[in-house]
Amino acid sequence: MVSKENAHAKALWEGLVASLTPVGDTELTVDELRAGFDAWATGSMPAPEDGVYEEVDADGASCILVRMPGTSDKRTILYSHGGGYVLGSASSYRGFGAALSRAADAQVLVVDYRRAPECPHPAALQDFTAAYHWLVGQGIRPGDIVVSGDSAGGGLTTALLVALRDQGEPLPAGGVPISPWVDMTFSGKSYETRADVDPIISRDLLGTMASLWLGDQDPRDIKASPIFGDLSGLPPLSIFIGTAECLYDEAIKLAQRAEASGVAVDLHIGEGMFHIWPVMNSFLPEAKEAVGQIGEFVKKYTGQ
Repeated sequence: MVSKENAHAKALWEGLVASLTPVGDTELTVDELRAGFDAWATGSMPAPEDGVYEEVDADGASCILVRMPGTSDKRTILYSHGGGYVLGSASSYRGFGAALSRAADAQVLVVDYRRAPECPHPAALQDFTAAYHWLVGQGIRPGDIVVSGDSAGGGLTTALLVALRDQGEPLPAGGVPISPWVDMTFSGKSYETRADVDPIISRDLLGTMASLWLGDQDPRDIKASPIFGDLSGLPPLSIFIGTAECLYDEAIKLAQRAEASGVAVDLHIGEGMFHIWPVMNSFLPEAKEAVGQIGEFVKKYTGQ
């Protein structure tokens, strides 16, 4: 049974859509869209005052290292925020980083990757990769790192794992894609079948963001659409998707293809949940449960 707080989650999404909708003939600038998204994210994911937030230059990738008091330094989550490769920031995700830090007893490195249209694909993946290499260069064992991200960040999470595997590099302990956007061809039928229940994601919205991010590059490039890549040899995955999401089909396909390739997969389907619902853990019971599940996954595979 869906909690009553889920109506508040939907209202927040609808409020974001309203704030990003131009009035009259005046189009909002990219900076205005980013400011609106960050205001929504900061309000939806409040950062606790007792958290430690340190700006870090990770070999050229701007990041924020988040730690809650008393958390272990034996495990690290490398996190990439959502926002369609155009919006979102590490700063606005400090609150979610703190929630993950507390749940996983870990430090969380949130990557402020370069965004489109100023820096199109593969700039975001390059920054996420640089941050991973920086962590390893700091003496952190790959087996003590879990990579994660939501929406576009879920795509980056999957793409990073595939790229590291292809390059023969030591792999992280696991990956946690949350409502992952992993198919730039929009082949999933849920863009139509779930359009009436998803308050934020649509084929048109992501189509616009994909055009800004990819330009004339191949949408089937596995670094952009890792759903089309070979998934064998990847570390365990914990995938989260809600039933009220247009991205539902591609998340299910990702889980099925990974499992068929021999990857250990935990698939969490949030009944009635909207896009990236785990980030709303400050008030949503289902999100608190999801963050707890992420924490248990991280602790299971790291710090050993």
